[in-house]
Amino acid sequence: MVSTYFTYNKAKVIQALRYHFISRNEIKVLMIFVNVFAIFAAVLFYLKKISPYAFLISSLLWFILMILFWYLLPQIIYRKAATFKDSFRAILSADDFTIENSRGSRGWEWTSFSSWMESPHFFHLYFNSRSFFIIPKDAFVEDDVHEARKIFIAKIKK
Repeated sequence: MVSTYFTYNKAKVIQALRYHFISRNEIKVLMIFVNVFAIFAAVLFYLKKISPYAFLISSLLWFILMILFWYLLPQIIYRKAATFKDSFRAILSADDFTIENSRGSRGWEWTSFSSWMESPHFFHLYFNSRSFFIIPKDAFVEDDVHEARKIFIAKIKK
């Protein structure tokens, strides 16, 4: 199956990067820990067991982490990666996944991918927990999105 040539929409890529960060187990654990800590600090402040400064610091920690993971990291990654400014075509075959643009192509066997994830606008193909490639769903016409999903399910463990 061959996709049409696609380019990346900045807003959708930013959203996909948010999904990537939020889906990581270490980030989930950190966010749960910080949220529990902030709730605990609010309860202690309400019970007058801690000073307003301690509550303020815990609240600032929560805000900083949310801003970091929701806004700053996706923007930084988007700006640094030249990939998002190029035009590509994805080729999914029984043996491999190939991506090509006007300068050439690069293919990977399906065993090169450790997992995959689906977000509202993209398929995320992971080489490892930190290295991945995203393919926009709108690069595929109509039923090809379902065909691509079937290929990912069959070829890459989730």
